[in-house]
Amino acid sequence: MSDDTTTITVFDAVRALAFIVDLSMGQPTDHSLRTAWLAGKIAAEAGCDPSQIEAVRHVALLRWSGCTANAQEFADFLEDDVQGRRALLASPAPRMRQPHISGPVPDAVLAMADIHCEIAGDIANTLGLSRETEAALRAVFEAYDGSGIPGVLQGNEVPLATYVVALASDLEIFGRLYGIDEALTLARGRADSLYPAFLVDASAPRAPAWMKELDSPVAPWTEPTEQPPSMLRRMGLELVGDVIDLKLPWMTGYSRRVARLARDCGVQLGLDEAACHRTYKAGLIHGIGRAAVPNAIWNAPEPLPASSLERVRLVPYWTSRAAGQIDGLAAEAEIASFAFERRDGSGHFRGRSGSAMPLEGQIVAAAQQWQSHRTRRPWRPELTEAQALDCMKEDAKAGRFDEEVVTALLACVLPGASSSKPVAPPQGDASLSQRELEVLRSISQGHNTKEVARALGISPSTVRTHVERLFQKLGCTTRAAATLKAATRGLI
Repeated sequence: MSDDTTTITVFDAVRALAFIVDLSMGQPTDHSLRTAWLAGKIAAEAGCDPSQIEAVRHVALLRWSGCTANAQEFADFLEDDVQGRRALLASPAPRMRQPHISGPVPDAVLAMADIHCEIAGDIANTLGLSRETEAALRAVFEAYDGSGIPGVLQGNEVPLATYVVALASDLEIFGRLYGIDEALTLARGRADSLYPAFLVDASAPRAPAWMKELDSPVAPWTEPTEQPPSMLRRMGLELVGDVIDLKLPWMTGYSRRVARLARDCGVQLGLDEAACHRTYKAGLIHGIGRAAVPNAIWNAPEPLPASSLERVRLVPYWTSRAAGQIDGLAAEAEIASFAFERRDGSGHFRGRSGSAMPLEGQIVAAAQQWQSHRTRRPWRPELTEAQALDCMKEDAKAGRFDEEVVTALLACVLPGASSSKPVAPPQGDASLSQRELEVLRSISQGHNTKEVARALGISPSTVRTHVERLFQKLGCTTRAAATLKAATRGLI
């Protein structure tokens, strides 16, 4: 987008992604920020130059940025993708390995690592970050002694930023959980295994003071004004929405659809341009908090048990808490936090009602509800347009939505309605055939090879051939990466 009111800085986008992944990893929302600050200190102490220090900070913020893309695979492997990751990070065992696993790393773990690293590297590339940053993110699970995943790099073949951030993450997590002395003991145990010993030796004398500074009342990490010009460039917020949606394959494109409908509804209601831009951006980020809820809950049929429902009810809280800390998204985060509120007070997380809900928040809530009706779930198909229409009218009649808002929204979605949504220009000519686009749209929604073949009336081998060609044309190796690239290029 060309209008600065619909964009954010690269730095704000990186911070938004960092908050999302902290929630996905079961970590406090400042874990990546604390790790980035520590990584910068370690890099400086180890004699790195300014460009290397900049790279390690960016790697620390985006280290886990591929975790939404393999959330379903992680859930299949460990049941609870959020708590499972939290337990792995708290364990002194090597990354991405279970203590009881011996011998070759399971194929499922290798697949998860491939997805994660490809997505993280692609995100860095899309953001225009340095080659060193991208390379480190693509090798984020490699180890100094060659025992990492996939285990094709070791020693000096692994980017230094990968090692620095791995150590910084260990010190941040272990120091927070067990104290700095135990954290240093664990780090020394990983010296010349996960990362080179010289980084631990350089950090150990200063680490206690660093942790004390991290825990001071005023957070010491870098302010936006101290960022290099590359991080102050402006970019579309859509990438953040696309990464949010990667967590659940059946939600591909969901945040964009909510955002466009919210904006168009605002136009229909006569809101000024600035307000329409805010509702659009709020729609893109309204699902940040979903990262904190395990996929097993999202994939379970309703009604949910009380314990699961409580975690779902906190989604808008986490959206508000995370995005609200970013200056460039503070206003939109407040609007987005109303995405699940209802005018009769039956929504969450505040239970606000009536005039206590701002109009822009009501618009996003109505847009989110319409798209929810029109999106399939693992246990049910999407509602038809007529069914969704009846549900929205019933909600308005019951006072859950403002009737004027619902009327404006339906004017945007019913047959014959005009839409102002922009068509995103493809970034380069991918030369995809119509059939390849059909296959791409299907795999982006989480369908396996047999399901795609059945839906399109072609053989599984033909589907595999199309997928191979898609990967070649899009320059990727996993379906998650194909989905993200297709979304950013406006292909799906």
